[in-house]
Amino acid sequence: MKLIIGISGASGVGLGEKFIKKLPSKIEKYIIYSQNAKTVLKKEENRFFLDNSDISAPTASGSFKCDSMIIIPCSMNSLAKISCGIGDNLITRSAAVMLKEQKKLILAPREMPFSTIALENMLKLSKLGVIIAPPVLGYYAKSETLEDMEDFLIGKWFDLLKIEHNLYERWRG
Repeated sequence: MKLIIGISGASGVGLGEKFIKKLPSKIEKYIIYSQNAKTVLKKEENRFFLDNSDISAPTASGSFKCDSMIIIPCSMNSLAKISCGIGDNLITRSAAVMLKEQKKLILAPREMPFSTIALENMLKLSKLGVIIAPPVLGYYAKSETLEDMEDFLIGKWFDLLKIEHNLYERWRG
């Protein structure tokens, strides 16, 4: 599986990095940090760092044939640009390609409360097939630590990407 991971400048950059660390090594990872993202991880095996200002990078083309893309966290700025079809950086251009190619695109907006404009943008994108998956806790997972809560969120995103995991206890009724 080829997976594009966008990390925009919203609060929660560390959650995006933890998502990357927990991904199975067999997944080809193409990671794009926006200019506002505060931390860049060291290059690891089977992982490619892309320059967010390089809109000629492979992920900016439909011929690249990527399976999915997830943006964790997704800033309201990136969400609005994607909603309006603005591809002025590699994250938003790659998202536009995913929409054009009808591939899986998951956005994890990190904001609270959501403004009416943000909700309208999310609705528009949802109608286009984008999965809106903000980091919302499931209390049934019996999280006791911040790491447990983050594992739950990452596990929910893995579920959407059909990546096997045992990051949280599933609901049993």
